[in-house]
Amino acid sequence: MSTKNHVNMPDNAVAVIGAGPAGLVAARYLIARGLMPIIFEASSRLGGQWNSASAASAIWPGMRTNTSRVMTAFSDLDHTSESAAYPRQEEMLDYLERYAFTLGLLPHLRLKTRVERLERADNGWLIRSAEDREVRSEVFQRVVVATGRQNLPDLPAVPGLDGFAGALGAVHTAQYNGSERYRGRKVLVAGCSISALEIASDIALGGAVQVVSSNRRQRYILPKVIAGVPTDHVMFSRAAVLMESVLPPDLLAEGLTTKVLKVAGSPDQFGAPRPEGNAFVAGISQSQGFLPAVAEGRIAVKPWIERVDGHTVWFRDGTSSNVDAILFGTGYRLSMPWLSEDIIRTIRLDSYGADLHDHTFHPDLPGLAFLGLFDLIGPAFPVLELQARWVAQCFASSQSLPARAAMLVGVERSRATRSGPINLPMHVAALTFARNAGVEPDLTIWPDLERALLFGPLSPISFRLQGPDLLPHAPAKTKAAAAAFGAITTDDFTAEEEGIRQLLKLHPVQTAA
Repeated sequence: MSTKNHVNMPDNAVAVIGAGPAGLVAARYLIARGLMPIIFEASSRLGGQWNSASAASAIWPGMRTNTSRVMTAFSDLDHTSESAAYPRQEEMLDYLERYAFTLGLLPHLRLKTRVERLERADNGWLIRSAEDREVRSEVFQRVVVATGRQNLPDLPAVPGLDGFAGALGAVHTAQYNGSERYRGRKVLVAGCSISALEIASDIALGGAVQVVSSNRRQRYILPKVIAGVPTDHVMFSRAAVLMESVLPPDLLAEGLTTKVLKVAGSPDQFGAPRPEGNAFVAGISQSQGFLPAVAEGRIAVKPWIERVDGHTVWFRDGTSSNVDAILFGTGYRLSMPWLSEDIIRTIRLDSYGADLHDHTFHPDLPGLAFLGLFDLIGPAFPVLELQARWVAQCFASSQSLPARAAMLVGVERSRATRSGPINLPMHVAALTFARNAGVEPDLTIWPDLERALLFGPLSPISFRLQGPDLLPHAPAKTKAAAAAFGAITTDDFTAEEEGIRQLLKLHPVQTAA
């Protein structure tokens, strides 16, 4: 195996590790700031999770997005007019490849190039990478880690699982390859995440004899579409974030729970258990077909697994089921074994998160940024774009970086909130990064867009209205995004919206300039 000599890359070069959505949008904005990204991608094709041929992809045949086409896109490029409300995997891969071509990212790609080591160097960050039989050692002044959250399947410890005798075995849903394998079989799907519920529904409709869903706690479950409008347009709004500074947590929880029950009902109405506590306590998941399948008797819902005995799975309520297969939809753990021990120790990286200022920077790791490391609830693309814009601004000008004291406070805040898996709501993350980047729209400047900006979707284009990277056509496209699917088609506030609007006016929120 040949090794090239150690190379110091130009000062404007930025290493971007990963060519999924996060890495691509990071590269786009680095270029806009006059920097030169080099995108390292282990696979032979870009796309990250949406490249089903990648060894790290957990995509299954026929899989569609969990978020609408408006919210699963970047501000510079829409989906084609033929795309469904929820695009298929192959449509998403095509979208990302068109994005890379349109934004001039292809010359910056190093495909089939695996990063084997990232560590400090005397004058920057040393990256050792391998392409076929060639190894490179290069030093960059700046590095963006954009390898995604879904790194390693998280399998729970279940007594007796090693001795499970079902013919189709026990695997993580990352290995799910469609319902055909389970036709005529009895299947247990463990977990209450979106993927677990969607896969249970897929198997139930695909001809399985019996499907059992098991979870640690019953969550409230929202459909993907509410009265014809994608749920992510309804639930993840700017108003919902702003209200957090107005109302105490118990009233916010009560309001959210009431809204969920109004649009989706309670799981026990369909035959599943009743969630314990409000929506903040029980949590919220999403699936269009799960609860109807429960109501139809296609899926039986059980509490968590107590133990496995041969073909028999025993649950915590004392009941049992004989099954041929177990699928664990129990999420993922962070795994970046190529990070140096020094970096891991500094950010206190574990299986579920890291101590970082606003999920991005650490004051003791100058020139290093992490993109999309959080466990996000809701649409990812708008959040990734906003975070990428902030990182690009900071890397292009040291004056844009937060002060060290502010970053230390952010790291401590992150450390204080970590206790196992942490879920970050999309609308909270979006406004955090928008304020950091100075691109949150000022509602007083856009009276004709006030309803769309407060109660419409947090579309990527709505953050191109002002500040860096503004677009002349952003107002019209922001209004169109809010009106999509017949949601917000007029400027007239409903009575409920007007009440919230007036309450927010009484408690104005100070945001970044």
